Amino acid sequence: MFVDALGETDIDVIVLDISKPDRSGLDLLKDIKHLYPKVQVLMLSMHPEDRFAIRALKAGAGGYVTKESASDELVKAIRHVVHGGKYVSSNLAERLASELDVGSEKPRHQALSDREYEVMCLLASGKTLKQIAKPSFSVLAASNAYRSRILEKMNMRSNAELMHYAIRNKLVD
Repeated sequence: MFVDALGETDIDVIVLDISKPDRSGLDLLKDIKHLYPKVQVLMLSMHPEDRFAIRALKAGAGGYVTKESASDELVKAIRHVVHGGKYVSSNLAERLASELDVGSEKPRHQALSDREYEVMCLLASGKTLKQIAKPSFSVLAASNAYRSRILEKMNMRSNAELMHYAIRNKLVD
């Protein structure tokens, strides 16, 4: 496994994608940081910063770069992260600073766990629970439980409300 091989190599920075076919990049990031806390990880993703950057940074990433801006920022981001710094674009830095304003209210989706957030985005993009779940009943039941928790945490009653919220907050395309 990839994570196990890290102990056998001398790595300065790992560039990791959030969207992986077999497993969430955020989950893999958490495993890497748990087992090898000194390894620096830079997230590179097709997803806009406002969808996953804060979650990636909270999970231990040293930075977040979108594939759209990678040609301009990737080398600078790697250099920054390899020296132990945190790298975010100026747009994200401004957004983070504005969230520090006294009295600013956090968006409801920030109360969700990473998996709940992932399921919410999939539901909001029109996927059914059956499409989200792996082909087993227990996973389908788990997906339904995630949906229930998401709706409860966000004080919503339906997928339609969830879709409206996600579109209004630019969480889905």
